[in-house]
Amino acid sequence: MDHKAAPDVSPSRSTGECMPVVPVAKISPGYAFAKRALDVLISAAALVLGLPVWLLIGCLIKITSRGPVIYRQTRIGMGGLPFVFYKFRSMRDGADAERHTVEHLNTTGGPTFKAEDDPRITPLGKILRRTSLDEIPQLWIVLTGQMSLVGPRPPLPEEVECYRDDQMARLGVPQGLTCLWQINGRSDISFEEQVRLDLDYIARRSIWLDLYILIRTVPVVLFGTGAR
Repeated sequence: MDHKAAPDVSPSRSTGECMPVVPVAKISPGYAFAKRALDVLISAAALVLGLPVWLLIGCLIKITSRGPVIYRQTRIGMGGLPFVFYKFRSMRDGADAERHTVEHLNTTGGPTFKAEDDPRITPLGKILRRTSLDEIPQLWIVLTGQMSLVGPRPPLPEEVECYRDDQMARLGVPQGLTCLWQINGRSDISFEEQVRLDLDYIARRSIWLDLYILIRTVPVVLFGTGAR
């Protein structure tokens, strides 16, 4: 696959400083235009049409647990660029500081963390995660162009620090709301399998593959397959 050099913005695995380690994969102008148009149309429509539901979710979060409605976190995007990542808060406030107490529950076998029964998740948060409604604020990030509807899920900086060189290729494309492994098991598959499917997507990506993944995502979300 052809590549062009990425900006000098990728985080160092040891110091957190910027260094040029992530090449950005080239795509055809036609695919780039179609992908961006799809991102803008779907994210804008979903944000506007679903506004009453998003407001209701915000009210329920505020009523049922203490803490902010929106959870903010730094994630790593295409080319190694860090950005602010948004979700509806599904855990109790301060859950990040408690992660060390649940590390033994991790089921992915890699730098990512997923637990079958994470005690930090609120009762409402379990519903939001099962239905993927906690991810809705990321539509705004898609609309602004920092993410795409389809692409590898954006990792945490500390996860990227553990990547092998071949795994860094995940950052060569826009990070997304859904991806191949989201429709093939989601959190039920290992980190190594997630990487394999992400790299497969990068090698084969097209607007038709993006549409296929989006269509397949609908039943996965509706039935809560592999959600944690």
